[in-house]
Amino acid sequence: MPFNRQIAFFRFYGLSGTWQLIKIKLPYLSRLKGYQAYLNILNGKKGLEIGGPTAYFRKTGPLPIYPVIGALDGLNFSLNTIWEGSLSEGNKFKFDDKKRPGWQFIGEADDLKAIPDGKYDFVISSHCLEHLANPIKALLEWIRVINKGGYLLLVLPLKEKMFDHKRPLTLLSHMIDDHKHGIGEDDLTHLEEILELHDFKLDLRSGAGDVFIERCRNNYKNRCLHQHVFNEQNLIELLNYVGLKIVKIDYLLPRDIVVIAKKGSING
Repeated sequence: MPFNRQIAFFRFYGLSGTWQLIKIKLPYLSRLKGYQAYLNILNGKKGLEIGGPTAYFRKTGPLPIYPVIGALDGLNFSLNTIWEGSLSEGNKFKFDDKKRPGWQFIGEADDLKAIPDGKYDFVISSHCLEHLANPIKALLEWIRVINKGGYLLLVLPLKEKMFDHKRPLTLLSHMIDDHKHGIGEDDLTHLEEILELHDFKLDLRSGAGDVFIERCRNNYKNRCLHQHVFNEQNLIELLNYVGLKIVKIDYLLPRDIVVIAKKGSING
């Protein structure tokens, strides 16, 4: 890392936060405080992961749920993604070496038409919701495919601790408007804001200048943009809006918020 970027990291995160970030970038060495409560809730259950699989949920990760769940299917938006590489539909969702692969779905996160109502006990997703142009539509779909009393587990980056820290917090009213107007994944409403306020010193992989601009404009193909930015305040508002009951919220320093919420009768 260039020296000026090292200084930027230290100034922004501090010594403790920088060490935590290094640990996150390496094979995970830390655990989410209180992670066992999440494992107890999901133990033996069958679920769906949107995006992934992710190192976050593996045996060595901060929230090691893969080893304890009963079964897991996965959904990705494309046959080829930056994060997972080449994919194909079928019994090929390999999330844990000791578990039978789940079914790999290919489709949009806000349109799970291939999945019937109430099929799963839970839905999990790490660092995905912020990439979606219509988060309410997506959440309502995720809720639909879990049974009554099922759970939704989300991991999101805190905007104040990311390269998004200069951007304004996304208001619930904005997300409601996106839903009412049927905004799709080709939307570039936030492009100007991102190009102006993105902190490149805290995003070493993004490239800069024309490379970054081109990647942003091709977001429909790559889905790299953080369409919306979150902290505890608007995440709670959003989950309450879609009728979920929040069970537990935690932070994994220096940048992540973790929440598990329960589907009740209000969701059908």
